[in-house]
Order: sequence, then structure tokens, then C-alpha cells
Amino acid sequence: MHVVITGGAGFLGSRLARQLLRRGQLIGHNGQPQTITRITLLDVVAASGFDDSRIDMVTGDIADAAVIAKVIGPETQSIFHLAAIVSGQAEADFALGMKINFDATRLILERARALGSVPRVVFTSSVAVFGGDLPAQVPDHALLMPQSSYGAQKVMGELLINDYSRKGYIDGRALRMPTISVRPGVPNKAASSFASGIIREPLNGQAAICPVGPATRMWLMSPRQAIANLIHGHEINGADLGLARFLSIDGLSVTVQQMVDALRQVAGDDVIKLITWQDDDAIKRIVNSWPGNFTATRAKALGFTADQDFASIIRAHLEDEAIPAH
Repeated sequence: MHVVITGGAGFLGSRLARQLLRRGQLIGHNGQPQTITRITLLDVVAASGFDDSRIDMVTGDIADAAVIAKVIGPETQSIFHLAAIVSGQAEADFALGMKINFDATRLILERARALGSVPRVVFTSSVAVFGGDLPAQVPDHALLMPQSSYGAQKVMGELLINDYSRKGYIDGRALRMPTISVRPGVPNKAASSFASGIIREPLNGQAAICPVGPATRMWLMSPRQAIANLIHGHEINGADLGLARFLSIDGLSVTVQQMVDALRQVAGDDVIKLITWQDDDAIKRIVNSWPGNFTATRAKALGFTADQDFASIIRAHLEDEAIPAH
């Protein structure tokens, strides 16, 4: 079995690849587990930290049809489409967001249609597809009303996944992922970057700025849980999704204050002193348009799972990144 991961050099892509290597198999065309023989990591930069003959690294522009044709072939049974221009950057650079978040998605699906190979496609969508006047807990049937270009691009991607699946060109599933926290590394241009930064930086003895108020409610998922749900999303029978090949994944609903309180619980008062509260109107506008809680009824029924509490997420981050506990 050949698996393609777009955004394969990124944080989630590389973790997913490592977990798939350990797992060694995925459900294939015949509905039965098949051995993974090759994983292609496609990104604009080469992935690092791999020493496995099953890994194939390809660098190139995901919005280039020639690159997609090189990477996705008749033997490709599974595609995890993770590559994206993040929320803040997509809002600031509309053309780039459309190119990567929409045009590249259509290129991938068109390649699958042309091949006639009907691969399983897992597309990472976002809670940013919602917005406007929403209830405190968003039901599965809530109207999509994105308040950012990134959210609109994800909606369009979901509709493509749905229609290409309806036509039998792919076996798709679009997973609306919660904000991932705690991400390792350095801040990125996502409006939600602070959700990791206000934890990661203080744990590393560095100052952090929180650009939103303490009452801001977030819908979160740990990296460990994200990888587990991406794989679970691949493994479920596509027919079980019914007419809607997209769904909101279960997550953890917490306020930013509760996140900081959990950090204090795990790491102590001195770490909290490294956080400065400083409103950023542009970030607040985007983040406050996202819902902070979901019923996730369909996802729960399909076996997707959520983190139990934010303190556990912080402890998992300390373990995964080998950071000494305070």
C-alpha cells in the first residue's frame, strides 16, 4: 500500500508518518488491513528525522499539477491531505490561501478522478467553517458561516470532498479538527498560535503574549489525540458517514483562563508569571468567530475520542518533548 501525506514535513504530517510506520498497515481498497509499503511525504521542504526505507520525501509546490501527478499514482490507496496556509496568513494573503487551500485540493481530487483509483482521502478541515450567531454548544447541523478566508476555503474543500465521494471518484472524509495544543516548535501565522505559545514558551522559560481575553473559549485537541483521530477517520467505513462526508471531531472545550490554570497546576506559579495579557484586535476578531464547544454527536457515534482535561494535554506535551517537569 502506498500512502501520501501532504504537508508531510510539518508537525502533524511527520508525526502521522511515524505513527503509520509503527502501525504498519491501514485499511485498503478491499476493506481489509494492508501492509504499508511506501509513505510519500510531500511538502515545500524536506521532512527530517526519518531513517526508514518506506519513506519517500518529495519537495515541491502542492498547487503544481506536475508535482501532484508525480506523487499520486495508480497504486496510491490513501491520501492524508494536511497541507494548508494557516488562518492568519490566509486572511492576510488571499491569493496564496486560495492557491494552497482550495486550488491544490482540487488538483489532488482531479488527479484521483483521472486515475480512477478511488483512494481514501482524509482532508483536515477546521472549526473556522462556522461563525456568526451560534449556540453555546454547536450541533452537527449548524449552518456554515465562516468569518475568515481560511474558513471559507475549508468549506469549499469540504464540499469538494463530499461531491467527489458522491460521484465515486474518491472515498473521502473531511474532519473538522479542533485547534491543536500544545504544538512544539516556534509560533506560526495561525490566529490560534497563542493556544500553544502561552503553554510552550513559559514551560521553556520564555515570555509569552496572550492576545485574547481569559474568558475566550477554545475547542482543543492534543497532538496525540489528533494523530489518533486522523488514523481513525481513515479506518472507518466511508459509507457510515452517510450523505455528509464531513463532520466536527470531538474535542475539549476550555477557556483560556482554564488553560492557564491548568498550566499553573502542572508547572507552578512562576511559570504563569511569564504570560502577558495583551489584546490583539485582528486575532480576537478571527478567534472569537470560532465556536468553542460542539455536540460532536456524529463523531462520538463513529468512535472519535477527545482529551479528558487540559492538564493531561500539558503533561503529554512535557513527555513528548522530553521537557523536565517543574
